[in-house]
Amino acid sequence: MSDYLLMAVGAILVNNILLAQYLGCCPFVGVSKQMDTAVGMTGGVVFVLTLAGLITWAIDVYLLRYFDLVYLRTIVFILVIASLVQFVETFLRKMIPPLYKGLGIFLPLITTNCAIFGVCIINVRKDFNFMETLVFSITSALGFGLALILMAGLRERMATARIPKILEGTAITMITAGFIALAFFGFLGMA
Repeated sequence: MSDYLLMAVGAILVNNILLAQYLGCCPFVGVSKQMDTAVGMTGGVVFVLTLAGLITWAIDVYLLRYFDLVYLRTIVFILVIASLVQFVETFLRKMIPPLYKGLGIFLPLITTNCAIFGVCIINVRKDFNFMETLVFSITSALGFGLALILMAGLRERMATARIPKILEGTAITMITAGFIALAFFGFLGMA
């Protein structure tokens, strides 16, 4: 049990998939302007990443390795992730249209989110079992969401702050992301 707890803390804080491994930076910058879209994106990523992690692990263990088809891993994983994203997109379009419009182009881009594909690859490369895959996938997605929501909160505050003209827009966003990443590196002492 303590191993799973350590894995969870590591995935959320110490080796955050976004701030320590720099995977999934596009939606991090693109969707973090408003809190409601950041929360919606977090929900989508948690759903897709958890299911993608489990499904790709099962396909890898019981199909690709068994029939010695490991060279198809990348294509199969992308197809699984794309299918899950289509499901989320259809669900949001029908059930929560404002969130669907708020996420805009970034919702289909979950398909190409490096964080999701990266976690699926990490799961099979580290030879995790089913429970380890489940814990690592959920907590990596929660770590991604934590960073995204922190950034959205800061960017909403920055909208009302006086920022020098030369730093407005992308520049202050990248500087803020760097400071958040530095703050998360402080958790390395826990490892």
